Amino acid sequence: MNRFHTAAAVTAATAALILTPLSAATAAPAEAAAEPRPKAKFLAAKELPTARTPWTAEKVKPGRAEDFCVGTILPKSSSGHRAFHTEMDTSARQTITVAASDAKAGALVAKVRKALDGCLAELKKEYPGLKGKSEYEGKIAVEEGAHVYSIDTADPRTGADDVALYSVGRDGRTVTVVSWGQLGDLKKSHLKGFQKTARTSVAKLY
Repeated sequence: MNRFHTAAAVTAATAALILTPLSAATAAPAEAAAEPRPKAKFLAAKELPTARTPWTAEKVKPGRAEDFCVGTILPKSSSGHRAFHTEMDTSARQTITVAASDAKAGALVAKVRKALDGCLAELKKEYPGLKGKSEYEGKIAVEEGAHVYSIDTADPRTGADDVALYSVGRDGRTVTVVSWGQLGDLKKSHLKGFQKTARTSVAKLY
């Protein structure tokens, strides 16, 4: 199981048990809030890194995507998110947040980057004995920039290897965070494909 996305799976399962049907009167506002305003464009399944089986894109939903590293930083009220998955232990998530100003968007990017810098240390606290390597993979020149990070972990007790890639970037006051994860080790092809996805995630915001 990919430890970076475990919390999201649990949250989704719990939500399914406690949600009650919405009436026609209350359904419309929920749908209207599914994408942040001003309206930004989310990634499509075909814009994610190549995988062994096809990607499936879920519907855009209001709020932020649950994520171990950055899930609590992005504000729910001004965010929308989309989840993606394949049939072979590979998943991805994108959250788009519209801040009140360019300055606040820049500050939000800085907070996300700080969290990504420290995420491996937090994972080791959560999973004692975990081994891993975290790297800043550089900045991509697109709009105000996109920053890419990698986290490669191995658990000696279970023999499980996980790899995760993250990007955070912005166009004006709109911030996008993309996470990608799968079982196994980090390969150059994974990083190259994700860098292209990171660029696209910012370029297509507007």
